[in-house]
Amino acid sequence: MSQVTPASPALRAPGTALRRLLLAAGAPLAAITALSAGPASATPAAPGTPVTPTAPAGQFPAGALGAARDGDRLTVTVRDAGGQGARTYELRCNPAGGSHPDAGGACRALDRETRWGSDAFAPVPGDSVCTMQYGGPATARVTGTWSGRPVDATFDRSNGCEIARWDRLVPLLPATGA
Repeated sequence: MSQVTPASPALRAPGTALRRLLLAAGAPLAAITALSAGPASATPAAPGTPVTPTAPAGQFPAGALGAARDGDRLTVTVRDAGGQGARTYELRCNPAGGSHPDAGGACRALDRETRWGSDAFAPVPGDSVCTMQYGGPATARVTGTWSGRPVDATFDRSNGCEIARWDRLVPLLPATGA
């Protein structure tokens, strides 16, 4: 039996034709991507010089990227937590202050839970599977402004998900020991 040899050398090695096709199709895409990036800076920074990113006014929301956030003010009302009656605290952050008993700790807890694209005060999603444990009768309501956004959130300790949500914000919300 005789073996048939392809006439074109490109067809002799497996995958060679496919590689050439992909390179031919990819080159224009790479050129378009490079051109759409815009011009580079004409004066590069000297080595060791800190570079400060800038953005057009209004591109980032207030408080984005760790900027000082004026107006971070919250009112925290707690009921049935630790045998005390209803208590209401005012909290200011950046700098920390107000009538909250641990304003600095509360602000740090909020900073720790604040992430780009997520809401530190978001309720537990309705489709969550939570343990059926009871964390006590404590309830809380937090209202005001945080990171430039309005806040109106309620908290309780009615199941494992709600307990975890509460505990993430201690000491903004009191540790209940339950």
